[in-house]
Amino acid sequence: MSSCGGCRQDVVRSIFFSLASIVTHAYCSLTLSKKQICLCVVTAEDEQRHCQNRVDEVEGKVVQLSQVLFVSLLQLDARIGHVEENIAQADKLLDRRPPDEQIDLLVLPELAFTGYNFPDLESIIPYLEPTASGVSTVWAQGVAQRLNCHVIVGYPEISTDVDEQGRPINYNATVTVGPTGQVLATYRKSYLYYTDESWAAEGSGFFFGNMGSLGNIAHGICMDLNPKEFEAAWDAYEFATHCVSSKAQLIVLSTAWLTHTPLAILQDNPSSPDVGTLSYWIERLKPLSGLADGEAYTVIFANRCGSESHQVMTIQTKNGKTIKWDDPNANYAGSSCVMRFDTSGVSIHDMLGQYEEGILVVDTTQDPKYVLRRRPEEDVET
Repeated sequence: MSSCGGCRQDVVRSIFFSLASIVTHAYCSLTLSKKQICLCVVTAEDEQRHCQNRVDEVEGKVVQLSQVLFVSLLQLDARIGHVEENIAQADKLLDRRPPDEQIDLLVLPELAFTGYNFPDLESIIPYLEPTASGVSTVWAQGVAQRLNCHVIVGYPEISTDVDEQGRPINYNATVTVGPTGQVLATYRKSYLYYTDESWAAEGSGFFFGNMGSLGNIAHGICMDLNPKEFEAAWDAYEFATHCVSSKAQLIVLSTAWLTHTPLAILQDNPSSPDVGTLSYWIERLKPLSGLADGEAYTVIFANRCGSESHQVMTIQTKNGKTIKWDDPNANYAGSSCVMRFDTSGVSIHDMLGQYEEGILVVDTTQDPKYVLRRRPEEDVET
């Protein structure tokens, strides 16, 4: 079972879900029980052979999507504290794309250039960036102007706000920059993971706003997708409910999402996605399945990959809980992707592997490469 960069789950129960009006695909589950029905990812071509009815059902319908056409994701293995090197690697990945390739929106992970797993406030202080004016924002502005696109990047923010002791308040944040280099939005992570609590304050709520040519966007950072403090009701689906109620056309998540998959397995299968993580993400977006005819959501996950060491093996949460890491490494799930939720189910335009740095460019006007359907029970070991 996968978790967010923070999102580690100790819930020992089976989570089954099916999305409304699915036909035969997008039937998935995530479970810790003895019997498991796994998410099955198949190519769209294979799915057509299994389910021609899906094509017939959606034919002729106009799906209301955002105006974003070309989405690009950068999946980085950021080395903690090596900001200049991480930026250089991002530039190198961008240079791999064809020079004439169009991008409307470029999304990077949570704390993209600093790394994520800082053990305490003291260790992250040298890398805090002033609100929408630090090295991450400057990089985003340059890329946005050069590529004529919007850019979203995560960074550790030191704000001008102060606490009761007069100390600056820090946030786990993202900045959104427009094609001319203008700063359009700063979003501050609302739900903090244990690691965040050592240095950051909670933001004021999930983001929603109109971004001009991008349409109406809902935006979250990693732990935002989980129940608040892992204590809220599972079926409250706070972030997904926010997306539905705000009528977002595009949903963007910048993440540093962890996996329990051992590092050796990640390294042996770098280009394969972490299927448990994909299953979990889809389950946490369950409210998006309540679609009327002609409605659809585009969901972007920009995750990091790689591994960082746990410099501190035991931490105290703000609620007084003691968290002990059972692995000396924090392993990230990668698997950045662009999903589509519509009345025929859930599909994936394209995705990166669980342990590969890379750039992904997706034309969201084209049919997705993968559809999700239930794996036959007889194929699953009990």
